[in-house]
Amino acid sequence: MRIRATVAALSGTLALSALAVPAAHADDEPAAPKLSASVADVTGAVGAQRAAAGDIEVTKVTVNGGKDVAIGTTAKKKFTLAITATDPVGIKVSSGFLWLGPDLDTAALITPATEAEYNPTCVEVDATTSTCTVNVTADPARLGNVGAGVRWNVWAAVKNNNDEQVRFEDLKSDIRIQRAARLTVNASPEPVKKGKTITVSGALTRANWDTKKYAGYTQQPVKLQFKKKGAASYTTVKTVKSDSRGNLKTTVKASVDGTFRYVFAGTSTTPAVTSAGDAIDVR
Repeated sequence: MRIRATVAALSGTLALSALAVPAAHADDEPAAPKLSASVADVTGAVGAQRAAAGDIEVTKVTVNGGKDVAIGTTAKKKFTLAITATDPVGIKVSSGFLWLGPDLDTAALITPATEAEYNPTCVEVDATTSTCTVNVTADPARLGNVGAGVRWNVWAAVKNNNDEQVRFEDLKSDIRIQRAARLTVNASPEPVKKGKTITVSGALTRANWDTKKYAGYTQQPVKLQFKKKGAASYTTVKTVKSDSRGNLKTTVKASVDGTFRYVFAGTSTTPAVTSAGDAIDVR
């Protein structure tokens, strides 16, 4: 689905004059307010401002405080985008969003959820540099699996204290957007006689953004850990590989009361996850 390029009128502290931003999908989000200027006019104006504002630089982009963001299949996830910019005359304001794709017209977007949220909170680092932070919201309905584990682009508009503005389209995010994971465990039978076999089963699943459902994460190494009753920490017993449906299953000998859990270290596309513990009563 193509994304219409429109002109957004941003109010309040942002006040980035004639800021051109991609609007939402035409069929499922309201369009941004229209201005009298055309997109072509604005693009030309931004280009002229870039030439006039050659000293504006973005020195740092920080997404979600530098921590990867895990997204499920239904719930929207809000996190921060902080843009640090500098100019000899000082920075008035910066704002932006994340995008991924061959170009902005066809890109997947992670933007502020409302027009008001484009207005950032800005903190002056020194006389020439400021960091401005906006909230952006990832919607699983607009994500595909291709967007997991890669560095998204960051689009930013920066205005200095002389009201000169520069637009940056290809800044890079410092984190990854990942497919949320779930991990379960079940140790049985309970209770069990000492020396008998305990079967420890479970499942490793993760969000599939293409189908909007959770599905098994297959052929992944998962650690089985055990904590003796009264102990302070877990010890790894063995490593189990998830099967073709993401299921986990292994056996151990019953020795003492304690708790089993599974631990997945994560991959570039999927975050680390630890199951809840399942206690076993050995008699």
